[in-house]
Amino acid sequence: MRFKTASVTVAFCAAVFSATCAAQTIFPLTRADILSGSHFDFKVEFDSVVDPAQIKVTINGQDYSKVLGKSAELLAREDGKEVSSLLLRDASLGRPGSYTVTASDGKTSKSVNWSVYATPAKRVAKNVILFVGDGFSIGHRTAARILSRSIEGGKYTGKLALDDMPYMALLTTQGTDSIITDSANAAHAYTTGHKSCVNALGVYCSRAANTLDHPKVETITELAKRRGMAVGAVTNSEIEDATPAAMVAHTRRRSDFNDIVKMFYDSKIDVMMGGGSPNFLPKSTAGSKRSDEVDYIDRFKQADYRIAITKSEMLAAVDDAKTTKLLGLYNTGNVDGALDLKFLKKGSVAKFPDQPDVPEEMAAALKILSRNKNGFVLMVESARIDKYSHSLDPERSIYDTIMLDAAVKQAKDWAKAHGNNTLILVTSDHSHAVSVIGTVNDDEPGVEMRNKVGVYEQAGFPNYPAPDAEGYPNKVDVSRRLRLTFGAYPDHYDTYRPFMDGEFVPTIRSADGVMVANERYKDVPGAVLREGNLPNKGARASNSGVHSGDDVILTAVGPGAQKVHGQMENSELFRIMAEALALAPQQGAIPKANKK
Repeated sequence: MRFKTASVTVAFCAAVFSATCAAQTIFPLTRADILSGSHFDFKVEFDSVVDPAQIKVTINGQDYSKVLGKSAELLAREDGKEVSSLLLRDASLGRPGSYTVTASDGKTSKSVNWSVYATPAKRVAKNVILFVGDGFSIGHRTAARILSRSIEGGKYTGKLALDDMPYMALLTTQGTDSIITDSANAAHAYTTGHKSCVNALGVYCSRAANTLDHPKVETITELAKRRGMAVGAVTNSEIEDATPAAMVAHTRRRSDFNDIVKMFYDSKIDVMMGGGSPNFLPKSTAGSKRSDEVDYIDRFKQADYRIAITKSEMLAAVDDAKTTKLLGLYNTGNVDGALDLKFLKKGSVAKFPDQPDVPEEMAAALKILSRNKNGFVLMVESARIDKYSHSLDPERSIYDTIMLDAAVKQAKDWAKAHGNNTLILVTSDHSHAVSVIGTVNDDEPGVEMRNKVGVYEQAGFPNYPAPDAEGYPNKVDVSRRLRLTFGAYPDHYDTYRPFMDGEFVPTIRSADGVMVANERYKDVPGAVLREGNLPNKGARASNSGVHSGDDVILTAVGPGAQKVHGQMENSELFRIMAEALALAPQQGAIPKANKK
């Protein structure tokens, strides 16, 4: 066997229900679905130091180097530990079919199976818009519909734009390490077509010590850019946050913000907008969060990106027909959500009064990206549905769900006006344990808040004012309002009211390190102390709500949308996009496995 310098890893755990790995671990994992021609890192991890002469790795019975076209590097003592690995970077398989990979150290062997698929020769969609409502769950959808669409005769008078789509499916959200996922791993499944573990972006989770050394898989951004397409990512989170970062990042740790900024730059993505400017600024700049002196705003400028730090600057950039690349950074942290931005003027609105909302960001991105004749891929995230659900703030999460729907309507209208050649997908990365259970009726004097909650026939209907053109009622502190509850929560004071002075902070850490209810809300009339159902101390302590493992809904319209149906794995969404865009036309048949 011949070895040369490269970096690739293959790993596989013995069973989904076991944390113990077999003697050989192979990446990509067993049952991986791999787009033909896409790049991935191939790695085999052994559980001890092995004799190179005893190593045998085959793919369908042939030496792996013949199938992959090059040899791997032997890491005799990986990261200085008494274990060996084979690593090969940028491998690819050009022929579709079934592959069996077997690795032996002379004593034990392990096999995994891969499915490599091609796409049609001709694309059916010119563009793809993927909407991700972070943490967007059934309860959010129901609440947004109640506030945005009236009910007459027991029926809604209209549909949400994200409901009014012909194809629908349930997506699973679990990863390779847990039944509960996070935004990084879930968004990674959408942008790569591979499953991975919590906190991972664009990589499989191996034993590598460095977060950037784990086996990489190619993102849809890399695939689309190789084919001359434009790519964009817009969000109201920090742009380095998990979901937008999944478009470009390859790291085991989603919090590697400095590295992720570099990955955005290296990716040559055409449009990126959100918050998070401190990670673009050199260390010596006041407010910077970089650990080096690299000025990435200047680097983007030098690479011919228009820079916008306000909505006004964004609109000016878009109105210039010469603008084909845009970096928008509208806040040092997350961009404010719809309720604060449009109505309450809380959060950081006083400091950043000229921030765009998600539909405005998307409209700007569409104008720029559509200047590329080869089409585009755009990811649009309404991120703060999740963030407000973590903080148990119902009204803010509902208003950001309405904002997601406003963006979807706008995209559908744009697609209709531009040839109906755009595939639109709307989903969530994961769910929250959130449900509409009734209403709270303040018009009951002398009754404690808990007993103002109406359920069943006592719930009736809330009395929010009629929504505006974007779907928002202009008032949330009405006398009869939705009771949207969270099923996973830390200790907190339940006030039964909207938080008009700013986002709810349910829990704080005490001097002895225990998570306790925030007494700021203790004296709100009618507030009730809720003992949490989540750990409040130790490594698992939680100061906020947590994700649930419930399926999420995917709705779709446009060319290629008919493949959305039934119950699907979240990683299958990538394949729907790849097939619609014909990212890997079939080139030939797989060689048959050797018969024994």
